[in-house]
Amino acid sequence: MNEISTEFLDICIATLEKSYGLLMESKEGSIDYEMYRNSLVKAFEMTLEQSGKLLRKKITPYFSTKKAADNLMFKDLFRSAAKYGLLSQDEVLRWLEYRDNRNNTAHDYGQKFAQETLSFIGDFIKDAKNLKEAINK
Repeated sequence: MNEISTEFLDICIATLEKSYGLLMESKEGSIDYEMYRNSLVKAFEMTLEQSGKLLRKKITPYFSTKKAADNLMFKDLFRSAAKYGLLSQDEVLRWLEYRDNRNNTAHDYGQKFAQETLSFIGDFIKDAKNLKEAINK
């Protein structure tokens, strides 16, 4: 099986961590805070999407055809990862919540969304790193 490159995912996670750190050091309401919050939201989105793309590559060999894996919706992709032992059920539940949060960005890029994202970003970073390790196995 070909090795799956997680280099871009590493960059996404590093950007997410850096944005989060700088946001926490900034005064709420300042331009820096807004800039780092926007960066955090975008890094969250990029990490989530890249995680899904790489997981799809990882689980493709479990399916009879590439097309069968390609046709999985995001949530089914993560459920399949649990089915094949790549992620725990608890991890999958969190990933489904992350996806639901991401879907809300289409409607609410404001403070409420940012606060919701901030409430779980620490867990998200850990889960993204764990997913990367599962992909590399």
